[in-house]
Amino acid sequence: MADRNKKLIIFSAPSGAGKTTLVRHLLSQEELSLAFSISATSRAPRGEEKDGKDYYFLSNEDFNKKVEEGAFLEWEEVYSGTKYGTLISEVDRIWNEGKSVIFDIDVVGGLNLKSLYGDRALAVFVMPPDEEELERRLRGRQTDSDDKIRQRLAKARKEIGRSDRFDYVLWNRDLETAKKEAYNLVKVFLGND
Repeated sequence: MADRNKKLIIFSAPSGAGKTTLVRHLLSQEELSLAFSISATSRAPRGEEKDGKDYYFLSNEDFNKKVEEGAFLEWEEVYSGTKYGTLISEVDRIWNEGKSVIFDIDVVGGLNLKSLYGDRALAVFVMPPDEEELERRLRGRQTDSDDKIRQRLAKARKEIGRSDRFDYVLWNRDLETAKKEAYNLVKVFLGND
């Protein structure tokens, strides 16, 4: 795959907006030839999450060591004491497989990747229908405390304020409609139409 054909698809959104569901849908479309970029994090696994599949779970010490080594394209402390980042080796691994990279990443990380890769990256912001629905989805997960949900909602308000910096804002009012819209966006971007 020639360098100019190496592309990245970035899906960012507030927690609970549906970006993970949309990314999983796109990954299941074999004709798009996408592979998921597994982020590294300093947090512990939640629920059924598996190391090397959902995230690379690193100790805070190991995460900081990788930062010092320059192993990340981008990273940030998303919540106090909880860091996330994109490993250079992950993007290289996927491109070496001849596939395009797809990210399920927070808003700051998505904007950082877009600024690094410019026109080689499609940055999509997944917009939740409204704050009430976002809160309902977060509570429905049953993975976070009330305090953590309040933190996520406060962060969501800030993230929504940055949505205009993305290439495209995809409203997730109806999941089936959002899936079709996401598929068409990616297909056109990759030149598979």
